[in-house]
Amino acid sequence: MKRFPIAAVMAAFFVSLVWFVSIRQAVLFLVGVGLGGFLAGTRFGFTTGWRRLIEHRDPRGVMAQLLLLAVAAALSMPLLAKFPELGAALGPPSFSLLIGAFVFGLSMQIADGCGSGTLYKAGLGIPLNMAILPLFAAGSFFGSAQLNSWLDLGSLKPFGLVAQFGPLEAFGITCLGLIAFGWAALRWSGRSASWFDRRLCIGAIGLAVLAALNLLIAGQPWGIVYGFGLWGAKEATALGAFNPLANHFWSEPGNLERLSQSVFLDVTSITNIGILAGALFISARKLPTQALAAPLTGVQWTVGLIAGFLMGYSSRLAFGCNIGAMVSGISTGSVHGWIWVPMAFGGTLIGVRVRRYLKF
Repeated sequence: MKRFPIAAVMAAFFVSLVWFVSIRQAVLFLVGVGLGGFLAGTRFGFTTGWRRLIEHRDPRGVMAQLLLLAVAAALSMPLLAKFPELGAALGPPSFSLLIGAFVFGLSMQIADGCGSGTLYKAGLGIPLNMAILPLFAAGSFFGSAQLNSWLDLGSLKPFGLVAQFGPLEAFGITCLGLIAFGWAALRWSGRSASWFDRRLCIGAIGLAVLAALNLLIAGQPWGIVYGFGLWGAKEATALGAFNPLANHFWSEPGNLERLSQSVFLDVTSITNIGILAGALFISARKLPTQALAAPLTGVQWTVGLIAGFLMGYSSRLAFGCNIGAMVSGISTGSVHGWIWVPMAFGGTLIGVRVRRYLKF
């Protein structure tokens, strides 16, 4: 497909949002397009970065992710302090977080994509990720519907560094944590390994700026998973298979209101749509990695699709994926983001081995 028709459709959709929905939602769509463009154009993969560190002792992807977190925190934390109406990506430390993050880290390696990775690779036209997308949404919906039962196992109140210590102190604590992660990644990879990748660093800075812009415009941090769960909940409700009033999560006033509204009014959904559109625009270049992808076997398809559903389910238990929990959580000072990372990395260590066994 040529780029011009794609751009024309995107422009028409933008104008429709301005006319029928709101200017804010239209601008958020453009933010999503930018996010998708940076993700796909620089091939900024959270899943791939972790896997390359484990299998090839290549720290470049992880170091770019740490740069993303540092820049996003430098931009987001002062915004949270200056504008109290903005919300941080706070999640409660809980058993559901521990279990969800571990399972997510495992399943994202098998599915070859986290939340953002699934979106932008689906936009690039990669078959497995396109097939995973509805299953991710279904898993996220089921996870949200059962979240309260998981929280009953035990949870603490969310803890935000910015609210507790102030933006400067919170940023300092965050930088110390990121330096520790970076030191560990470099130690793992060895002294001779290159840690700098210009393309990935450009992607990291671009994503960080757009994530902060999303916070300022939407009033909440960049997220992926909630939009997926909302799509699944809307479908189940429309089919008469789900009663949101009987569910703890979806009967909450804010969630119930979004169920009754157009999906284009949901800030997470509109940026998700933008990511798909941005990646689709990039796909017109026919990236070589698509042409080189080998066809999957029946077993690989089956395991990959199951992993996609588990990603959706576990990400809801963990209060986000690599974006909502790690990027937005850490960059806005949520302690749950720091818990999410080691648990998800532990799951990834197993997921990489499963992926190797299945010869993905």
